[in-house]
Amino acid sequence: MKEQEIYADLSAKFGDKIIEFVEEETLNPTVIVKPAALDEICNYLKDSEDLQFDSLMNLAGHDADGESDLSVIYHLYSTSIKHYITLKTFASRDTPAVKSIAKIYRTADWHEREAYDLYGIIFEGHPDLKRILMEEDWEGYPLRKDYVAAEFYRGMRIEKVK
Repeated sequence: MKEQEIYADLSAKFGDKIIEFVEEETLNPTVIVKPAALDEICNYLKDSEDLQFDSLMNLAGHDADGESDLSVIYHLYSTSIKHYITLKTFASRDTPAVKSIAKIYRTADWHEREAYDLYGIIFEGHPDLKRILMEEDWEGYPLRKDYVAAEFYRGMRIEKVK
C-alpha cells in the first residue's frame, strides 16, 4: 500500500486527529498526527489486517530551530506486507509530552528514553522513563538547539568541543 493510501485510510478512520500528509521536501512521506491520538493510531496501524505495521524501526526526537515545538518522528514497517509509513507529532517546547507507544512496540522503550534524555520529551505512560545516556543529575537536554552546556559538572570543568 502506498503512503498516500495509508494517509487516506487514517484520515477516514481518525478524522481531525490526522493533521496532514507531507510529501514535498522530505525523503519519507509523513503523516502528521495529534500527540493525544498517537497511541490509538499506532494500535490501529499494528492491528489492522490491511496495514499490519508490526515493526517500529526508529523513533527520534527533533528540534528544528531552538524556538518552535519539538517533534517526534516514528518510522513503521510491515514485515509481512513490506510497506513503510512515517508518523510525526509535535510537543510543546515548554511542556513537551506525547503518549508512549512502548506497550505497542517494545522497541519504543529504549528510543523514548533516549528522546527523553536528549530532548526532554516526556512519554506519558512509559514504564520506566529515566535518563540512559546522561547522568541522572545532568541539567538540560543536550540535543536541543537552545541547550547551553554548563561550565562545570560535579566540580569538574567541562571542555567545550569546537
